[in-house]
Amino acid sequence: MQRLRTFFFLLVFSASYYCPHAQQYVFDSLNFVIANSSDAEKIKAYFLLEEKLLFKDFDACLAASQNGAGLAIKMNDSSSYGGFQNAIGRAYYFKGDYDSAAIYYYKALGILRRSGDRPKLALVLNDLGKLYRKTKDLSRALQMYDEAFDIYKKLNDENGMATILNESGVVFEYKQEYDEAISRYKRSLAIRQKMNDTVGIAYSLNFIGGAATLQKNFTEAEDNLLRSLELRKLLKDSFSIALSHGDLGFMYKEQNNLDKAIEQYNLSNAIATDMKFMDLMLSNYKELAAIAEKKGDYALSLEYYKKQTGLKDSIYTGEKMKQIEQLNAKYQAEKREQQLRLQQTEISRKNYLLAGISLASALLVLFGYTFYRKRQLQNKMVLQDEVMKQQDIAAKAVINAEENERRRIAADLHDGVGQMMSATKMNLSAFENEISFRDETQKNYFDKLIALVDESCKEIRSVSHQMMPNALLKSGLASAVREFIDRIDNRIIKINLHTEGLNERLDSNTETVLYRVIQECVNNVIKHSGASNLDISLIRDTDGISATVEDNGRGFDTAGREQPEGIGLKNIRSRVEFLKGTVDFDSSPGKGTLVAIHIPAGH
Repeated sequence: MQRLRTFFFLLVFSASYYCPHAQQYVFDSLNFVIANSSDAEKIKAYFLLEEKLLFKDFDACLAASQNGAGLAIKMNDSSSYGGFQNAIGRAYYFKGDYDSAAIYYYKALGILRRSGDRPKLALVLNDLGKLYRKTKDLSRALQMYDEAFDIYKKLNDENGMATILNESGVVFEYKQEYDEAISRYKRSLAIRQKMNDTVGIAYSLNFIGGAATLQKNFTEAEDNLLRSLELRKLLKDSFSIALSHGDLGFMYKEQNNLDKAIEQYNLSNAIATDMKFMDLMLSNYKELAAIAEKKGDYALSLEYYKKQTGLKDSIYTGEKMKQIEQLNAKYQAEKREQQLRLQQTEISRKNYLLAGISLASALLVLFGYTFYRKRQLQNKMVLQDEVMKQQDIAAKAVINAEENERRRIAADLHDGVGQMMSATKMNLSAFENEISFRDETQKNYFDKLIALVDESCKEIRSVSHQMMPNALLKSGLASAVREFIDRIDNRIIKINLHTEGLNERLDSNTETVLYRVIQECVNNVIKHSGASNLDISLIRDTDGISATVEDNGRGFDTAGREQPEGIGLKNIRSRVEFLKGTVDFDSSPGKGTLVAIHIPAGH
């Protein structure tokens, strides 16, 4: 009787997907199974319930997933428990709580790797790929997607492969590799059409339309986006309908059809607001602000920018991004430790085998002992080499995290605060024409106010460019250093820059580290040395890169100390050591200071 009841329920559930009027009956049926069935059937019902609720009510989905996780613990079902941890993370993701999502994703990843449930493991990897795609860590997103695709390929799961092709295609859109993105979307569409999967076909059409928009192929873009929207309306899928309206809004905006764009964004926002889909609301407000500004309605643009900033502050914070990075570092470290333990176990097994053979014959004792010692030394060297590699990876992760945070803050200053200040200036300028000043003094005060806002805009741009200079990203180290010193007032200190052999770009890590080191040296000279002249040299040859920073300031006493003290100088030393380079400080009171840096070839 139990099996018949469950079979009937599953049949009704699958039918309800294409019959939206029956969805409430499905929810009631699921709740009935949860209340009256065995624990094993309840687990299945909770998975179906959280899946149905995900794009309807994020909070209800979260509650269902938490209840399912509690039942899985009671049953000692680690595979289901891992699946529910991932479902909890997915609910937090769509609520815009990315640091909480990352915590549960990585928790699920560890559980499912141990349990060996490959289909659920692939789902977690796909969700992690989405998270890193959202935070613009594209290389890590592709790493997750590739691992998920390999699992689905081994399982011969066409549905899973089609999903990953769509999701990974977005990464190539972000990389502006549109041909590769469209190729993946069309491969996914072919699989969905073969499966006669209406939902999947709608998603693939929407992805193709989005990529065509980025290529300015608006006829193809509109055709695919409208076809996708019609399918989603037939399915009455509110979540995907909201996405379609947003993508159509972006397409019309790029086509300069601003009134149609506004109409589509408002339709998308109406659904997103009802669902509390904060990330979609953030994207819509950003585009609506840009459209209002383009139409000259600066007051409305400022209102949208404020809404966008409020949502952005609640979703993206430095602390949240840092926590996600820490969770990934912890996961990678645990994964490497597990591999090392397996290697050590294998080494021990081989050593025991050698010891047994040595006991079999007196003639083999000496040979076995010698071989054992040799292998032991080799293994020790391998382990030492692995430890050094892990230390390098950890140092690189810290520096990359720091540079990513600089980029994020610089972008926020430039795109957020900077644009709001610019909008404020435009509004004040427009307001000036509508004011009748009592006298010249009042007008002068108003002019000073506009000048102060203009100076603030310049200061924000200056700070954002100093945190992540465009010259470093576009032209390389020499141009970035020259741009940096050109901003320094030569009445304070005269700076001479000499470069050789830097016509070709260096490795991005090398350029970033050397730029930060030179920036730190120059700031130290300005703050502490009292120097009037500063010489900087950057030379690249076959041996590597040599950099010197020499000033004629007051200097300092290095006698009796192995290395200079101070946070700034320690930062210089640690960054250079990260590139396997050397740094020497030559200074004495009244004789100025020379900082000599050498980075060997290959870094």
